[in-house]
Amino acid sequence: MSAYLLRRVGQFLVVLVLASIAVWAMVYALPGDAATVLAGPDASGPQIAATRARLGLDKPVVVQYLLWVKGAVTGHLGQSFYSADSVSHTLAERIPATVQLAVLGMLLALLIAIPIGTLIALRPRSLLARLSHGYLTAGLAIPSFWLALLLIITLAVRTHALPATGDYVNFWQHPVAALRWSILPAIAVAVHGSCIIARFLATSLSEVMQRDFIRTVRAKGVRESRVVIRHAMRNAALPTVTVVGIQLGSLLGGTVVIEALFNYPGLGRLLYTSIGQRDYAVVQGGVLFVVVVFLVLNLLVDLLYAYLDPRIRLA
Repeated sequence: MSAYLLRRVGQFLVVLVLASIAVWAMVYALPGDAATVLAGPDASGPQIAATRARLGLDKPVVVQYLLWVKGAVTGHLGQSFYSADSVSHTLAERIPATVQLAVLGMLLALLIAIPIGTLIALRPRSLLARLSHGYLTAGLAIPSFWLALLLIITLAVRTHALPATGDYVNFWQHPVAALRWSILPAIAVAVHGSCIIARFLATSLSEVMQRDFIRTVRAKGVRESRVVIRHAMRNAALPTVTVVGIQLGSLLGGTVVIEALFNYPGLGRLLYTSIGQRDYAVVQGGVLFVVVVFLVLNLLVDLLYAYLDPRIRLA
């Protein structure tokens, strides 16, 4: 297990370095010059040069990258081009909102997906399973932004049951208010994810239930609930864990459209605004955070795989 862990951590570090180069180079490959934009359309050549020097854009490319990496490691991602605030502080204000929305959305998705996926796998011809198939088809066909608009119209505009816009309220300080302001965007992001997770779980669980070791366990007289929970679900969880990790990474990366529709102050909305303003420092910091989240989640999923399947860690 220790050799497997060291190998995966080494791969994580290599991919992280390559990803940091891609993030930094991608932003500088975008059309437009931040110094020209910030200096204004009527700025003279010396004024643009002074702005470029203030932003550090006059240094060699390699030097700029190394200085950026040094700042990222120490937690200093530079300063926003459009405000006097640091990028780290700006991200620190937005990331908690996105994390809370992502966790709430994933919990809702799992609460929906696990019962539906299990039902379809164990009782595929029942009426509830057919209704569940209809939910999965509709949930995958309807775009998340369209579902968000329907939720706003039905539950906010017409019935006034919930607010039409989302706002960040710390759950640990005011749980009721946090749920009230976040439940609509959480539902909007949870429905699509629950359909994907339920499909993977149903397919995997139905395959596992047909294997020989399940028939052997049943022949020993083990109760059906114990067969499903203790023996079948652990093996069926392997592909489902990967899907859950990908979905959670997407949510933590910021759902740009959903946050824009609900006016939710999260990371996705910040990145969308920063790209339009060519605020390169904020874009780099935000995208780097998203990349690190995906890499860390992939590492955790691999370690969870090794725990669930001994063949992986002993290979």
